[in-house]
Parts: sequence; structure tokens; C-alpha cells
Amino acid sequence: MSSSNTPISVDHHDWHSRSYVDEWIARDVTRDEERRLRLRQMLAAAPVATDAEIGVLDVGGGYGVVSEEVLRLFPRAAVTLQDYSQPMLDRARDRLAAYGGRINFAIGDLRDPGWTEGIGPFDLAVSAIAIHNLRDLDQIAACYRAIAEVVKPGGAFLDYDLFDLIGGIDTQSKVIKEAGFAAVDCLWREGRLGIIRAVRPTIAR
Repeated sequence: MSSSNTPISVDHHDWHSRSYVDEWIARDVTRDEERRLRLRQMLAAAPVATDAEIGVLDVGGGYGVVSEEVLRLFPRAAVTLQDYSQPMLDRARDRLAAYGGRINFAIGDLRDPGWTEGIGPFDLAVSAIAIHNLRDLDQIAACYRAIAEVVKPGGAFLDYDLFDLIGGIDTQSKVIKEAGFAAVDCLWREGRLGIIRAVRPTIAR
């Protein structure tokens, strides 16, 4: 969970600077426990059993808070944590070292159309406080389409984000559905924040 997919030109973050990332994480971890409550609420809505053997994509996973919650809730899950920042991925690797072969890491810029190459497919995709950093609605729509392409039929995408910064829950729900999801529901909203669950259509028999 990070802001590390934000273009530097937008908000002047330097996600490629190890010292900057370390300072940013030191501030951000103070919000971990509050966010974990929402992450657990979000993950509880995943349409899979907790003992299922699943593949999970963590989009913009930063230093690993979301991936950690997934690995704890789904003890047979294998997670691929994607982020734009190598220093963030290095911190996530350290944080999640105890999970060994259940966690993989993928560096990629969500603004790059090829960011999903070589990964997937997945039973579940998750994201938290990340995709809004793209800001541009066309780029956000392209990101949702890329996620839909690597989520298996019947799989789901769970997103906890600052939706009011990018047009609101209703707008983003519409864009997510147009990206290739059959059903999109708002599970929770409060102020600028919300949680969306989107499910991929199953293959017709």
C-alpha cells in the first residue's frame, strides 16, 4: 500500500530515492493499524475460501502491508506484489521474508501498458491507496483493463482507495465495469475513501 505509482511531476515524490522512501515509510507506518481494519474488511469480501490455493496480485503494493494481510488470511495463497519503486520492493522483501516462496515481486509502472507482462493469471487482485495516484482517468481505466486481463474468469478485484480524488465511487465503479468486470459493488465508503469489489465474468459453458 503506497503512493509509489505517482508520477514525480504530479507531487514531487522521489520513489527511486532509498532515503526518501525510508522517510516516507517511517511516516506512513503510523497509519498501519487503522488501515489494517479496512484491509481485513476488504479481504473478507473476497469470493474465495480462506483455505483455497490461490494466486493474488497486489497492485501498487508498496512496502507490503496489503500483501502481509493476504498472506495471513489465506495461508495457501501465493502473492505477487507489484510496485513502481525498487526501494519500496526492497523494503517489502525484507518485511515479508518469513513467507518465503509464497511471495514474489514485480517492478512495473502502472502507466506503462506492458506492466502486467509475464505475470498472472490470478484468482484475486487487490490494491489499497495506490491507483488514485495515476490521477488521469484514461490511465486509470487502462490500469483497470490490465487488471481484468490477468484476473481469471470468476475471479475478483478488491480496491480500497481515495475514490473521491478521481471522480467518486460511482464514476470509478462504472469505469471498472467497462474494463471487463461483470459486477461491481461498493462495500464501504466514508469521506474520500471507499472499498469496491469487482468480479470477472465466468466463461459460459
